[in-house]
Amino acid sequence: MNQITNRQVICDSLTEAAKEDKDIVVVCSDSRGSASLAPFAEQYPNQFVEVGIAEQNLVSVSAGLASCKKKVFAASPASFLSTRSYEQVKVDVAYSKTNVTLIGISGGVSYGALGMTHHSCQDIAAMASLPDMRVYLPCDRFQTRKLIEALLEDEKPAYVRVSRSATEDVYEENMDFKLDRANVIKDGTDAVIISCGELLPYAVKAAEELEKEGYRIGLIDMYCLKPMDERAVVDAAEKADLIVTAEEHSPYGGLGSMVAQIVSANCPKKVVNLALPDGHIIAGTNHEIFKYYGLDDQGIKKAVLDGLGQGLVK
Repeated sequence: MNQITNRQVICDSLTEAAKEDKDIVVVCSDSRGSASLAPFAEQYPNQFVEVGIAEQNLVSVSAGLASCKKKVFAASPASFLSTRSYEQVKVDVAYSKTNVTLIGISGGVSYGALGMTHHSCQDIAAMASLPDMRVYLPCDRFQTRKLIEALLEDEKPAYVRVSRSATEDVYEENMDFKLDRANVIKDGTDAVIISCGELLPYAVKAAEELEKEGYRIGLIDMYCLKPMDERAVVDAAEKADLIVTAEEHSPYGGLGSMVAQIVSANCPKKVVNLALPDGHIIAGTNHEIFKYYGLDDQGIKKAVLDGLGQGLVK
């Protein structure tokens, strides 16, 4: 069982890269501990900026540093980064096209026990709606490392959401990674499950169980929500009878909405969107919340079976 969190991988990747690149700067809003960035701050104090509990300042300071040719990674809890500093993200980062990578830590319901003030269930819709802002939800430690390495090499704005806890490994260390291209894990003709981030391991388990029962299930890791790999979605919809999306987000403006829009415009098929409800989420651990709302492996499996109906011939 993997014990390495994605936030720790981000710190390790940036710390390693900073040995050779003094233009890398990390900015935090009283979150070096929760973002696991304390080792970077200790090793490179001249490349680390602490703004305190001031997310709006976090973004504006980051944009200012980026305008001075720095490669800036700004980390803060996703619930606050995506809402409290939204205007600064819109104007100082997206509109100005500054080289800032926003790291939304403890995304979704990672802070489950703290309630709705700390949940970030609308961040994907908010960030994806901004022109020139890319949105990524890596699933495990290996994909997170590949993503950060790729973002270090470009100069466009990005929002990266990661969970608080460690997720099960989906990939291997030497995985094939392409920026802004979905990873089609397997093809399927009965149904295709499209997921990302912390829910992807649940989707993998659901697909494996369904295949053991004789169903032909496809699986797509849509870690790049924007720009979304439309070709991967269309190819899947053309082959399968059903598309099921699973996301740790509101049912509006996230993965399910984006996929449904692409499918309806190109090759209409039934799309079932599994998401958090449009309401206040219960408090609990993330797994408890996933199970309660049918977003764990058993919930995803049930949604596929319900979507296919009882008449499917195996």
